[in-house]
Amino acid sequence: MRLEVFSGTDTVLLDQAVRAAVKVALGDDSPDFALAELSEPDYQLDDGWSIAPVIDAAQTPPMFSDTRVVVGHHLARFSTGDTVQALVTYLDNPLDSTHLILVWDRGPALNRRTSGLPKALTEKLKSLGVGVVKTDVGTKDAGAFIDTQLRDLGLKLDGQARRMLGEHLGGDVNRLVGIGKSLLATHGAGATLSVGDVEPYIGGAGDVPPWDLTDAMANGDVPGALAMCRRMIHGGERHPLAILATLSTHYGRMASLDGAAVGNDRDAASFLGVKGSTYPVKKAMQQARAMGPDRVRRAWGMIAQADIDLRGGTGADAQLVLEVLVARLSSLSRRR
Repeated sequence: MRLEVFSGTDTVLLDQAVRAAVKVALGDDSPDFALAELSEPDYQLDDGWSIAPVIDAAQTPPMFSDTRVVVGHHLARFSTGDTVQALVTYLDNPLDSTHLILVWDRGPALNRRTSGLPKALTEKLKSLGVGVVKTDVGTKDAGAFIDTQLRDLGLKLDGQARRMLGEHLGGDVNRLVGIGKSLLATHGAGATLSVGDVEPYIGGAGDVPPWDLTDAMANGDVPGALAMCRRMIHGGERHPLAILATLSTHYGRMASLDGAAVGNDRDAASFLGVKGSTYPVKKAMQQARAMGPDRVRRAWGMIAQADIDLRGGTGADAQLVLEVLVARLSSLSRRR
């Protein structure tokens, strides 16, 4: 038996990876005879939700091919050890003719947030030497992902067009799939495309990570900060209150560090009770020192007023309230 496991929150990238795996697994076999796909509705039985249908499909021998490919979508519903125990047991003695593809994502009927695979299944996969393919693309990996996708599609962009595409997509690299297909259909493979060739297909600017906004604000770059703010609202579909929460966390750390006896980012993270990466704390500490106590207190007052305004304290448009705040905070960060 062959076993592959995929996980991810970006449905476009996850589906692309799973489709590619299915294509390889089928080879020359017809999906009409050799492929069985299950999704969330298949797991709802009379007595509740069960992963048993996946196991039943995996235990079914192929009829008109040497291999039967079984794909189980929407398996994030099974988040505890007892819900996957039957699968773990099956993997102790699987059917040799089955190529099993497990997709740990959320189905439309699952309302709660999902976590990783249950510990019991993770340990079983580890014992089998099977890793989980995580299809989400982090900010650090976005550039390499874009280059790989363009190369696989046979598209060539000149340097300026490549830079523009990367900056425009921001964190929404999943949009590259559709853009790339449109470019390929229009220009064909092998042609070197310029900004003028690419620009009509890229649509609105994509989302950016929160630190792009706070970095622009820390540098006193009002136009840049406003551009990042608008991309987070329109490209990332974030509500102004969600962005305000990000700013509240960042400036809250700055206010808490005011006067604290911390010498480095590790000390600051320990002081604030922040676990994991100390990078956000380091940025807050540097900005707090650059601004000084008086301007940090003024910034915190601006955020508090904006919070009131966004919750009905004024009749102004929510985006306008947030943009005014971002501009004022950015101006406050300018060196004097």
